[in-house]
Formats: sequence, structure tokens, C-alpha cells
Amino acid sequence: MPGGARAALEAVLMVIDEPATATGLAAGLNLTVDVVEGLLAELQREYNGYTVNAPDVDDASHSSNNDGFSSTARGFELRNIAGGWRIYSRAEFADVVGGFVLEGQTARLTQAALETLAVIAYRQPVSRARVSAIRGVNVDSVVRTLTQRGLIEDSGTDPESGAILYRTTSYFLERMGIGSAAELPQLSPHLPGLESIEEFYDAGRM
Repeated sequence: MPGGARAALEAVLMVIDEPATATGLAAGLNLTVDVVEGLLAELQREYNGYTVNAPDVDDASHSSNNDGFSSTARGFELRNIAGGWRIYSRAEFADVVGGFVLEGQTARLTQAALETLAVIAYRQPVSRARVSAIRGVNVDSVVRTLTQRGLIEDSGTDPESGAILYRTTSYFLERMGIGSAAELPQLSPHLPGLESIEEFYDAGRM
């Protein structure tokens, strides 16, 4: 893979929505815990502005004002909180990030977001992996958007897989003008020939 284990670890850190332990990351990436802990420390230093792995450290040291290891810190950082690692935006940018997120509340939902919301509404509680399987595409970013909009929320974890489950919120019901998810329109009248769609979806779990 391009960039090796370090890049693979970074790719995983970019998509997880809750802190992951070094042990869990090591198992998922088929690496030893020691290797993952070393890579996490390396990434943390780089995000904080220390480029110890510059292509030419000697050259970097001549052009640096701090022993050749400093550069501009990123807008995000890698934190170890309660034993788990995750990438967060820096606290210094809270106002900027907050303004951007709130501004996005007024934007219309994309087609992808509407489709994902529909799947969650009709299949809740449901995991992101299940929604991705139904839609055939990765829905991580869309789920984050829907969560930020207050349309869906965490509904606990799947007892078998441990995956986070999602359900619609009271705000969603308010926007839909209904009292509960049971009042959502029935799909079967609009999908002739798919009366057994529940069995079709459930078969995918096997």
C-alpha cells in the first residue's frame, strides 16, 4: 500500500467516529501493538508540527528554527483520550469549526444524505456498515452530517458486532410532521414485487 503501515493507520484514524485503542488498531491492521504505538506517537508529533520524518532531515535541520523538527501545526490533532486514539480538530479552531457546522444547518440535504436518512428511518436501529451494504457505498461522512444536523443519533451498540447503531431523532419526526417512526409511509405499495424486501436485507447478514 502507498505509504505503508503508517499511511494505513492514518487512513483508519480519519474515518473512525470514536476513540480506538492501540490494541484494536493493531488487530485491524495486522500489526503489533508496539509498532502501532510508535506510529501513533509519530503521527501525533507530526500533526503538532514536528516533521521528524522529513525526506532529508539534515537539510531540514539547516532550514529550521527548532532543531530541524518543527513546521506548521495542522488544524487537527491526534489525541489519546481515556485509552483511545482519535483525530480531532484543534481547540483553537472551535469558533471557526462551529460557525461552519452551524452554517451547514441551513443547506439542503444532498441526494446521498436523503437516501441514507431514508434507510436509517426504515431500518432503525441500524449500523453504518448495514446502511453502507444497503446503499452500496460508504456512508461514514453522510452519517456524520446527519448526526450534526440532529436528524439521527446514537442508539447504543449491536450486541453481536459492537457496532454503533443509529436511529432518527425527535427533531426528524418534527421536520417530517409525524409523531413516531411508525407513521412513516409504507414502502410496499410503492415497490411492487418487493414484498419480501425484509427477508432480502436480512439474508445479507448471513
